[in-house]
Amino acid sequence: MKAVVMAGGFGTRIQPLTHSRPKPMLPIVNRPMMEHTMLTLKELGITEFIVLLYFKPDVIRDYFKDGSHLGINITYVLPDDDYGTAGAVKLAEEHIGDDNFIIISGDLVTDFDFKKIFDYHAQKDSKLTITLTSVENPLEFGVVIANEEGRIEKFLEKPSWGEVFSDTINTGIYVIEPEILSYIPSNENFDFAKDLFPLLMREGVPLMAGNAEGYWRDVGNPESYRDVYEDILGGRVKVQMPPVRRQYPDGVLFSDEPYELDSSVEIIGTVVLGRNVTIGKGTKLNNVVVGDDCEIGKESKVRNSVLWERVNVDKHALFDGCVICNDNKIGKNVTAKAGMILAEECEIGQLVTVEKDVTIWPHKVIEDAAIVSRSVILGSRYKNSIFENGYVIGKSNVELSCEMATKLAEAFGAQLPIGSTVVMARDYNKGSRMLKRAFVGGLLSSGVNVKDYNGIPSSVLRCSLSMDNGVVAGVYFRQQIDDPTSTVITFYNHEALRINNEVAKKVEKAFFKETFRRVDFSQIGQIFESDHAKEYAAYQKQMERLFDAHLFKRGGYRIAVDVMHGMGYEVYPDILRDMEVDNIIFNAYADEQRLANINSLVKRSVSDLSAVIQSMQLDAGFLVYPYGQRLEIVCDEGKVLEKQTALYIVLTLLNMEARERGEKMKVFLPTWAADIVYFDALEIERGQYANFKSEQMRQYDLVATGEGNFAFTAFATHRDSMFATLKILELMIKFDVKLSDLIASLPKFYYRAAQAACSQSHKGKMMRRFLEDAKGKDASTLDGVKIWLDANDWILMIPDQYNDSLNLYIQAESDKRGEEILSEYTAKIAEWATV
Repeated sequence: MKAVVMAGGFGTRIQPLTHSRPKPMLPIVNRPMMEHTMLTLKELGITEFIVLLYFKPDVIRDYFKDGSHLGINITYVLPDDDYGTAGAVKLAEEHIGDDNFIIISGDLVTDFDFKKIFDYHAQKDSKLTITLTSVENPLEFGVVIANEEGRIEKFLEKPSWGEVFSDTINTGIYVIEPEILSYIPSNENFDFAKDLFPLLMREGVPLMAGNAEGYWRDVGNPESYRDVYEDILGGRVKVQMPPVRRQYPDGVLFSDEPYELDSSVEIIGTVVLGRNVTIGKGTKLNNVVVGDDCEIGKESKVRNSVLWERVNVDKHALFDGCVICNDNKIGKNVTAKAGMILAEECEIGQLVTVEKDVTIWPHKVIEDAAIVSRSVILGSRYKNSIFENGYVIGKSNVELSCEMATKLAEAFGAQLPIGSTVVMARDYNKGSRMLKRAFVGGLLSSGVNVKDYNGIPSSVLRCSLSMDNGVVAGVYFRQQIDDPTSTVITFYNHEALRINNEVAKKVEKAFFKETFRRVDFSQIGQIFESDHAKEYAAYQKQMERLFDAHLFKRGGYRIAVDVMHGMGYEVYPDILRDMEVDNIIFNAYADEQRLANINSLVKRSVSDLSAVIQSMQLDAGFLVYPYGQRLEIVCDEGKVLEKQTALYIVLTLLNMEARERGEKMKVFLPTWAADIVYFDALEIERGQYANFKSEQMRQYDLVATGEGNFAFTAFATHRDSMFATLKILELMIKFDVKLSDLIASLPKFYYRAAQAACSQSHKGKMMRRFLEDAKGKDASTLDGVKIWLDANDWILMIPDQYNDSLNLYIQAESDKRGEEILSEYTAKIAEWATV
């Protein structure tokens, strides 16, 4: 028998515990939840595991690897879309083979006797056995009724109390014979309870009910996670404890390694310590699990609580009923006596009191002596800064709630004249739509009108905004590209550029002081709806005026474009058609599910584009990322260009154009962009890429970031990937060049962007140490600290403005030298951090 572990859920309801790890990886007694189940199955002889991934797959793969350290063999399956529970298992069919198998969720805790379940399945000669259990509240589950022979007669998914007909529910644990897989269609969304089981019942395939006794809990939210620990430490569920056991007068200590605690330390009830844990003198631990590399200061009292890895608690702490996630730093005399949930990487100052049932989200800083009486989410996260470079980013409907969106709009509207007009738009994500509507209400209440474009690409909104003298600002709502659970709100000024820090601070000040301007009823703003047609036509016309009408047809170049389910699908295909570009276009339709897993989408898009370009001998391919700002270039040999290579290809083409014109063309690049190639016809300026005005932007022909973003200012002063693809194609045709030939003409060099962890409090120190290290060398402090180690070898360090990290950029003439520089400075940073 094999085991299929379902480990792909987003864990939305259990946030913020799942901020950086999928739910099956939440620790239960210092090992991932799913590992407990896998070890239990291993004890019954199952060694072949198939793990179905989806959300944050690398976290699971990096931890379990091939499973050999656990004495098992793991095969991973990563669906490229949401195929439902049964549809996902269908993808694993080739790995399952002819064996029967058990399906189990990776995010539950149970001590069921699986051998009894297997025996029952065999005894009944069952094709599919569903494990059932009884619960007090069946509303969140699928209710099941079986007859006396154990054959299931009725299902009902998530009933209301009026519909409940039993307290026996489906646990999501199934034992299945391989032939059942033939009933599951390939590459379709297909669910066990909603689709497969009804189908099998209609087909007359008996479904058997295996009633199990024992503990079973679906860990669906922070409260249930805390309840599981209460049950474990209270002895109501059997889980594998660490091997070292030491009895104390009032309790028992379990650990992976022996501990010699000071005699003043009290151990009460069940206490589990991970590796390398330090407990201060006089501390009392009562039903507590402590993860690896934690330290609890002296004379602290911790009760009914869980601490994950790398938590540092100063002396005189008082905790009860708390879940404290990894990498937290807690000052002395901190009190949280009633159920605090502290997400990862927070800093809690000394003398802080946390009141009942407070949740503190990741990366928060709580000042000394604060009394925290409500959950600390987005608003308090950015006590001094809500905005990041003109953006506001937060978990949809959690950090960024409708209330928050409305307040933001009121604060923004207070900065604008009464009776002025703001343009607004969104992508097709449901969260974006919800928050935009709340935002509209806030603007109207401040006396600001709204020109509502509804769903259009942000590049079209910005183009329209820059051409419309009747509007004063723009706001765009979209799903965060690498985190589908979050929404990004971008604020633009009247020039269609992101608002600068000065404006952002004014909005933040109004937000926190709630100095809103709620106008008289006669001044409440109005909404002007648009059907897009006018804006799309203007956008297309603006683009067409810059190109020779028949150039693309005459050139005969053929391209493939993947619009990656972004909003550009509504306008870009028409533009290509009208400009007579010979093209093949991919993914030109809305699909929230595919956008939710951008890494899988990119991987598949790259593979498809490369294959099509090679097989059809096309001249180039472009991946136009959703939201219309970033693109990736694929050459005629089907290779995706590295970002710096793509930048150099565009600069090479622009250099050709400048030569033809007989005049220098101006380019602006950030300080971190590679500079190893000289362009004789380009005047390249490098500097800090922030707070530009439109007038400044127009001094340059091209403003690029080296990260796939290009702003050709003849068209617009903002990044626009749709225009950029046509501009690149135009230059290729005009100079009759192949991308592969241009790539071959570039020198080989090393370039890498990396990050090093660094707390906010250490960033100033790091800047000083970098400057000290630069003595005697060529260096620049134009943006961060840039140190030249040779003519073309340099390292640039820029402290991240919003995160606890240093951004490192390294350029070198060879890979070997580049890796040496990275290694040398990574070691220096680590050393400087400890001195």
